[in-house]
Amino acid sequence: MKLRRAAFLDRDGTIIEDTGFVRDADGVRLIKRSAEAIRRLNEAGWVVVVVTNQSGIARGLFTTKEYDAVAARVDALLAEHGAHIDATYMCPHHPDVTGPCDCRKPGLKHYLAAAEQFGIDFTKSIFVGDRMSDLEPARSLGGTGVLVQTGDGRQATGDAEKQQFEVARDLAEAVDRQIASSPDR
Repeated sequence: MKLRRAAFLDRDGTIIEDTGFVRDADGVRLIKRSAEAIRRLNEAGWVVVVVTNQSGIARGLFTTKEYDAVAARVDALLAEHGAHIDATYMCPHHPDVTGPCDCRKPGLKHYLAAAEQFGIDFTKSIFVGDRMSDLEPARSLGGTGVLVQTGDGRQATGDAEKQQFEVARDLAEAVDRQIASSPDR
């Protein structure tokens, strides 16, 4: 079986505007050009996987039901642009509340599960987000970490550059670079 390329994407601050503990589905707004970027990944045959930390659940700031409504809204907004996410993996924990877990980014549990589910080659994959914890799995698993300067990304730019991760203006720029440089086009 030929292993596939994947784009592991953070959600809040990368695909949608991060308004802090996003719990209102009606308030969900896509970051400009993010849907088009995901559609280009879909068209190029990449597996699109969202890996998201949602510690607001453990902290009691929103419920799993509210999270599910936001996730459904994200899916609907992407569908309006001809884009889709193949799978979403969510960590509801926070170390101060629930203790440590192996699914909270930069933990690898969700990435390994996605690789098993979809037959993913990490070395041909990208790990994109607006925080260092979104990129660190690239170092452990192989692949390319790309910090986007949306969400909290501008504050992490210096750290990302020091650790030799790529930096892109937004998800669309990150995707365009990867698709253009992909040897399996």
